[in-house]
Amino acid sequence: MPTSNNPPFPAALRLFSAMVIIVLIVGAGLFFAPVLVKPRWPWAVTPFNARFLGGFYTAEMVVMAALLFWNRWSPGRLVLVMAFIFTVVVSAASFINLGYFNFQRKAPWLWFLVYLASVAVSGLFLWQARDRPSAKGVTLNPAWRSYMPVESAILGLYGVGLLLFPLTFSSIWPWPVDAFHAQVYSAIFLAGAGGISLVWRSAPREELLVLGLAQFLVGLLAILGLVITDAAVHRIDWTATGTLCWLALFGWICISGVFKLYAASRYFSSQSAS
Repeated sequence: MPTSNNPPFPAALRLFSAMVIIVLIVGAGLFFAPVLVKPRWPWAVTPFNARFLGGFYTAEMVVMAALLFWNRWSPGRLVLVMAFIFTVVVSAASFINLGYFNFQRKAPWLWFLVYLASVAVSGLFLWQARDRPSAKGVTLNPAWRSYMPVESAILGLYGVGLLLFPLTFSSIWPWPVDAFHAQVYSAIFLAGAGGISLVWRSAPREELLVLGLAQFLVGLLAILGLVITDAAVHRIDWTATGTLCWLALFGWICISGVFKLYAASRYFSSQSAS
């Protein structure tokens, strides 16, 4: 996209994004090396929670890398909006559940420092750029314009449910989820709903690509993490109604991401051809 239509981010924001990626690498370790990372995590996590969190942080790490790669208002706008929603909700859930943290250790202090700094930086930049229009985007076809508000509403409502009624809305999960983790997980759905709503209103190609990549990885790694963890502990009832609903939910998120990636690739191909 032309620089005038899609300006670069300040160097300070790029530096902060690089620092966030370093932190996310630690979080991704919950998926790839849980034995090493779990003892150093800010609170005690069970094997299933560890792998699930690690899968999400892996997806978030890839999304933040996209912000560094493009270094433009698009897809940076999308990444910052989703990051702001996620960090605000997780910070709130953490303050509500302070009993999970042992502040005699350094990890909890670093946790709050990183999250509050992320809230401040992303919120400040979005406020400063509040009057900037989105980068020139593509016109979504009628099917996409009908589907995406429904998708955003479903994810948003489920996220609100996990946040306000955590034990009720997490009862379908294949493993026991306490109130704290359910509220933390609500941030994933709320951030996704916010991102989808943003792209639905204006769909720059880069944002559609990044959103699709994020959804694909979140859904895929959630399911893959469940399979890998259960192969070691054998505690999941794979025929239970709740488990099937959970698999359907994250399978839908993954497939929806694939279709967004396909749509974005078509837009890029048509742009190249023209």
